[in-house]
Amino acid sequence: MVQGEADIPRSQRWARFRFTVIGPLLSAPPERGQLHDELARLAAKSYKHPISGVGVRFGLSTLERWYYAARDAADPLGALKNRLRKDAGEHPSVGLLLRDVIRAQYREHPSWSYQLHYDNLAAQAGSPFELQSLPSYAAVRRWMKSQGLFRRKRARTHHTAGARLAEERLQRLEVRSYEAEFVGALFHADFHGGSRQVLTKEGRWVKPQLLGILDDKSRLCCHAQWYLTQTTETAVHGHTQGFLKRGLPRGLMTDNGPPLTAAEFEQGLLDLGIVHELTLPYSAYQYVALIEMWRPIETMHSQGSDRLLYAT
Repeated sequence: MVQGEADIPRSQRWARFRFTVIGPLLSAPPERGQLHDELARLAAKSYKHPISGVGVRFGLSTLERWYYAARDAADPLGALKNRLRKDAGEHPSVGLLLRDVIRAQYREHPSWSYQLHYDNLAAQAGSPFELQSLPSYAAVRRWMKSQGLFRRKRARTHHTAGARLAEERLQRLEVRSYEAEFVGALFHADFHGGSRQVLTKEGRWVKPQLLGILDDKSRLCCHAQWYLTQTTETAVHGHTQGFLKRGLPRGLMTDNGPPLTAAEFEQGLLDLGIVHELTLPYSAYQYVALIEMWRPIETMHSQGSDRLLYAT
């Protein structure tokens, strides 16, 4: 199987490129005293950048360094690979004083962008406490990312004690896109209130509730149905439809709503051998896949699409 260009590591792609440039000088060495002229001829050419593909030229001294590195090595390609810097990962341009300033600023404003952090650091550079010379924006951003100082979204919930605890937990823990490794291992389920009221046959305006059941791994919608009420009865009915369509999952994750934590609902899951997992309070990111599923449905609903059916 031929290895695709995108699958080749950057260092190896650079090594191959450099070898193609100076390779003719290795296979047919120039006459004594002609090396400089040959390198000047190569330096005058335009080459296709091995990563971006744009036209690029290289200086004579650069080509000379490549030539001697490959000529004197038993493995020319290995000698032409990019070398890892000795201080890689140490961020020497970000000094100790600057690191303390960045951490203090981040604690006060975790929702700031990297650019805003950098602009405020630049404004402090001339302050009386003589902040050390500020490195480039890219260097500051790399150091912040290496320390886990990522931009945090502002909490949309009320600033209660529970919301603060959830926000602190989110900052400490790693959040992954998937909980389950296999299809059918975990289902997500939740109710979503529609934005348009509907008129029942009794003449009452009610807000419809959409129950959605989603497979965690495949993101397949196992079942979705509109109901007039959000009760344990409708939850049981909807989950029964989903299980009949897609089989029994090993686990089910829901929020802490009363319809999904009622004793009869919990007992039914136990009888079926399904582990019921509850999301953490103020932690909507745990069922973000369902939230994404609501968006196109809500768009159709808000436009009054006649393709939506409501259970009566």
